[in-house]
Amino acid sequence: MPWYASKPVSGHWGWHWTMNHFDPDRVRADGQREVASHDYPLIGLYDSNDADALECQVLLMKLAGIDGVIIDWYGTAHFRDYPDVHRNTQHFIKHVRKAGLQYAVCYEDQTVKYMKEAELLRDQQDIAQGQKDLAWLTDNCFSDDAYVKIKGRPVLLIFGPQYFQKNQWARMVTELNQRPLLFGLPHLVQQNGLDGAYGWPPVTGGVEIVPDVWRKYLESLHARPDADKFVISVAFPEFRDIYEQAELHDSYGSIDDRDGATFADTLNMAQESRSRIIQIATWNDYGEGTMIEPTKASGYRYLEHVRKHTENNEAYSADDLRLPVMVYQLKKKLSQNAARGVQLKKATDLLFAGDCNKARLILESVAKDE
Repeated sequence: MPWYASKPVSGHWGWHWTMNHFDPDRVRADGQREVASHDYPLIGLYDSNDADALECQVLLMKLAGIDGVIIDWYGTAHFRDYPDVHRNTQHFIKHVRKAGLQYAVCYEDQTVKYMKEAELLRDQQDIAQGQKDLAWLTDNCFSDDAYVKIKGRPVLLIFGPQYFQKNQWARMVTELNQRPLLFGLPHLVQQNGLDGAYGWPPVTGGVEIVPDVWRKYLESLHARPDADKFVISVAFPEFRDIYEQAELHDSYGSIDDRDGATFADTLNMAQESRSRIIQIATWNDYGEGTMIEPTKASGYRYLEHVRKHTENNEAYSADDLRLPVMVYQLKKKLSQNAARGVQLKKATDLLFAGDCNKARLILESVAKDE
């Protein structure tokens, strides 16, 4: 989710840290800022347009053995914070490519729904906005060698869909030079004429979803016809949203982390399925409590588990996973020290090149001198 704004970088605390209810300027006794989340990033409240934070994130993914990232994208509209998300997405893609990772996009068509409700779009302008968004993806992403494809066709996830319907999707993709494979939530695929399904933490009704229930959901997902071609499986650590506490609306429900066992079980089920793509939901959705990036509560637990279950688990060690956060913290601490900045840039470049040993020596030297 490239939607976070921090006061030190952007001059204000973005909605996804505050939800118009919490005030990050208030610092608690434990040193953590007040935030719209039950958990807290290990690196503190960051900004999705901060190069240091983006470098840290893609390097953590790389060293954990994650192949790529699905970016939650709200299109090209000038509404709410969507222009910032669009800018941050482009910024993030540059770092993804530098790390040698792949990427795909999850398009939020609810953008158009909200613009219609605000009377910013009239009839038929909704289709034009959707076409504009898909055209931008075609021109800027789908032909990229780093973009995820299946048999040459770009993979485009849609969160829902929540607005456009079957005939509208057909109309919008007809004139594209590269027709993407469209993936939606399982219960919405057929009625919207999409190509495939992807899984998501199956919360509903504001209640706790117990393991027997989410296991049946995943088993049903993996049993879909052509699961090897048109199903993106899912692994998730837990679900614990903050919406009720933020006074936005009732909670969607919850899934207990079971001290890490939920992530281990869902990842194992995904790896045993026929799906060629596994999505981890999510990297950093603090509002819904589904993060696997390092946090104060879970530390590196989830990334360490991923590292043990990927093909390159011998390429990097658990100790190596600590280096991107170390770089980030030193850069923030020594931001006014030009000489140290040169050393930290060299260490960062070494991490991108995969040389963790040399990077560690530099970082330990810099840290020792402080």
